Amino acid sequence: MGRPVIECAQLRESRLAGVGSGLYLTAGVLYFTEAVHLPAGQVGLGLGIAGLVALALGVAVGHLADRHGARGIYAATLVVQALATAGFVLADSFWPFVLAVCAAAAAKAAGIAARSPLIRHYGGDRPQEFRAYLRAVTNVGISLGAVLAGWVVQVGTLTAYQLMVTGNAIAFVVSAVILVLLPPVTPLPATDGPRWIGLRDRPYLLLTALDGIMAIQFKVLTVAIPLWIVGATTAPHWLISATMLTGTVIVVAFQVRASRNVDSPAAGAHAYRRAGVAFLIACSLISLSAGIPAWAAAALLITAMVIHTVGELWHSAAGFEVSFALAPQHATGQYLGVFGLGAGLGPMPLF
Repeated sequence: MGRPVIECAQLRESRLAGVGSGLYLTAGVLYFTEAVHLPAGQVGLGLGIAGLVALALGVAVGHLADRHGARGIYAATLVVQALATAGFVLADSFWPFVLAVCAAAAAKAAGIAARSPLIRHYGGDRPQEFRAYLRAVTNVGISLGAVLAGWVVQVGTLTAYQLMVTGNAIAFVVSAVILVLLPPVTPLPATDGPRWIGLRDRPYLLLTALDGIMAIQFKVLTVAIPLWIVGATTAPHWLISATMLTGTVIVVAFQVRASRNVDSPAAGAHAYRRAGVAFLIACSLISLSAGIPAWAAAALLITAMVIHTVGELWHSAAGFEVSFALAPQHATGQYLGVFGLGAGLGPMPLF
């Protein structure tokens, strides 16, 4: 199977996973608060617990991918995500919700780490750019998922939300099927020395912590904005889907371009600083959207989303660069699992 065919298969897998992610990112929190009727505080607590549970698993699974092959390990994490997501339909109280969301978060963290050796293998000399391209393609799927989720939010029935959850689970299953059709990637031989070298690399751990602080911005998109629009503004509920769609369109159009100029760890540091300024401005605008007319709130929120997404482009480009450039090739999965600890401290975005 030729490399272009393999890369196309990876792009299809990313796009399908993106559809399910778009459904959940746009309306997942509202499923638990509006359809299951869990208090927002319990949902936030459950997501925090899930982030903590997922912390260590990414490192261990990334190491398994380095030593035993990334394709099979990554496919297994997608299957677990599908099962955990399907379990949301049965989560009608706090502890079943925590169990399902912990399983989903752990599988997500493991999948990010397990996927990294595949990205490095097919990305050639610049896996960072290939990762940016995959993110852009994934956001095509997220855009479609966001549109479908907009219908779910407007209908607002339990059946509509359960259809959304089912669609998310199916997308993960199909992604796993596509992945197992690819040829395996032969693991690189390990070098002599400690097994858990990623956890001993102090400069890399410091970068992980700093990226984790920046990763809080994902929760602004997936948790704060949906709950803010519904509970604190007069903006129409369809704006939840519109804000998500605005962000994904910008990512699709500009993520690869933004990543091209971030071609060294020093350039990544500059991109992190620019991202922080953008997040500060965007969150300030979001806070001003309460207690004003619906049209003004909508205008402020869309403007904030545009600025926030520009920051997201810089943040993602910086993370792609430093995480791959500073990780040894034979331990890519383990190192990217370590880097995922920062997102977990954020806490980690689930989907």
